[in-house]
Amino acid sequence: MVRVDKIKTIDGRKVPEGQPPAGLGTDRLAARDLEGWASVSGISVAEVLALSSLRTARLVAGAAGLQRTVRRLNVMEVPDVLPWVKADELILTTGYPLRQTPSSLTGLVGDLDDRGLAAFAIKLARYIDELPAEMLAEADRRGFPVILLPDDVGFDDILNQILTEILNKQAAALAHSDEVHRAIIATVLAGGGLDEVTAKAATLLSDTDVVAVGLDGTMLASAGTKGERMPGLADLVSADLLARGVVDLPGGGTAVVVPITAGDFDHGWLVAARRDALHAADTVTILERAAAVAALTITQKLAVTAVETRYQSDLVRDLVEGRLDDLERVMDQAKWFGWNIQASLVLTVTTVQTVPDQSPRNRRDDLERFAAAWRSALEDRIAGAAVVVVSDQVVTLLPVAHSDDSEVTPGRSMVSAAADLIAMVGARVRADRRGAPRVASSGISRAVASLSELPAAYSQARRAAQVGLHTQAAGAVTSFDSLGVLRLLSLIPDSGELRSYLSDVLGPLGPGANAAQRDLLETLRVLLEANLNVAEAARSLHFHYNTMRYRIGKLERLLGPFMTDPAVRLNVQLALHLVDEHGIDAHRVDSRGPN
Repeated sequence: MVRVDKIKTIDGRKVPEGQPPAGLGTDRLAARDLEGWASVSGISVAEVLALSSLRTARLVAGAAGLQRTVRRLNVMEVPDVLPWVKADELILTTGYPLRQTPSSLTGLVGDLDDRGLAAFAIKLARYIDELPAEMLAEADRRGFPVILLPDDVGFDDILNQILTEILNKQAAALAHSDEVHRAIIATVLAGGGLDEVTAKAATLLSDTDVVAVGLDGTMLASAGTKGERMPGLADLVSADLLARGVVDLPGGGTAVVVPITAGDFDHGWLVAARRDALHAADTVTILERAAAVAALTITQKLAVTAVETRYQSDLVRDLVEGRLDDLERVMDQAKWFGWNIQASLVLTVTTVQTVPDQSPRNRRDDLERFAAAWRSALEDRIAGAAVVVVSDQVVTLLPVAHSDDSEVTPGRSMVSAAADLIAMVGARVRADRRGAPRVASSGISRAVASLSELPAAYSQARRAAQVGLHTQAAGAVTSFDSLGVLRLLSLIPDSGELRSYLSDVLGPLGPGANAAQRDLLETLRVLLEANLNVAEAARSLHFHYNTMRYRIGKLERLLGPFMTDPAVRLNVQLALHLVDEHGIDAHRVDSRGPN
């Protein structure tokens, strides 16, 4: 139960939060006043004055606060009563504690109002003859009700009658809450899920759209009497405004938001939206009950999905590691999952960027969340793809023969078309704001015609992803067929050995080279790119031909006769390839030294 202690101004009138301003009626609340309001658990000051025991009581100040809620009662017996008062109390007194200092009533009104009390009721004549004018003026200014009690009514009668009314109203609210809960539970017991729970909440709330929103901003379910979703809801989600209790919709209207939680786990929000500013008095009660049941259905679905996802991952892992012989059974299981793996396939391996000091569980959760986002983006472009987490990577079995994506360039090979598709999917996932980790590298295998070829395809895609991780920008897509000589170089796991090779081949132009030596290395690179055409290389570098010949002579003295000896030239080209394509810095000295 959320408590409301503050007074706010609406249309120039002071009104306690959680209560409607005059003119709105008792069965509807302005949406802005629902913030922190959870259920009807008290009666208004106006309702208190209508009771038989207070029929002859008089309101002498603070008429603007008649809609304040009375949830508790207290009797003032000592002058320093403030430490024992609570918000939403109606405090009663005979004036005895104030008989010596009636002028302190003005300050007392301010102190009680600041603490969120509902009203102040006093009996005059016995100890205090009249209330100070300053006190009444302050009460009017604050909208804090001051009530003169009749002499012929005892406090016990007043206390009993008010408490009875409060308890009756609370009992009615609890009964209504239980009725709502039973209605929503019955929906689930009849086999309903989140869609049906949302629809039931919308039925209980007339003229209201109800939407279930996931933590990632996804619309999980929606329902409403108007048959269409309010346009402002999408803006509400995209603007990350769902953390608040009550918000104005960008497209007009208001929304009341209740979190969907199960224990310590948050699953999203249940949102009730209206095109006007009025929500039913039981809106939050209905939403809270619906959110509790929605959490149950979501938890159940997550448990089922977790089992299915684990089984799917195990199935694909066994496939790519060659541990399955009964491929017909695999085909049947794939159909049940909605996978199309009967046609030609391309296997992709996607790695994601890691978070330092991340626990294994959080790492796995990130991978699963990324796989879900990857799967969602892929399903919009091609049907029947299998997307699972295998070890610390996301593996995709892509049915390339059935791709009908219009954005893939016609006439491309199956692998090239798959690369285009994976690049598009990666871009979409990167653009998504749902918190999934970013793509580090994607590798694509050659196309395979049968499931028995998947182990080889898996090895190819892993190799391509590994090389792409070192040679290209984050998020790049690398196909196995494009690796070239890198297929061989990538098999060398020891980067120290590679740097040692650079030192042997490039000599002083390798690790630790100075600026002049690095300039010579650039001359060598341009010369090799020009196929040893001295004139063309000189023009590219804006050198005189003789200057270029001089530099070539200097390079050959350092590296050997690469202009005439193919073996020397091959070593030099491989060394430059390591520098340019394999991520090996020729000018960084390895602190471990050459191996």
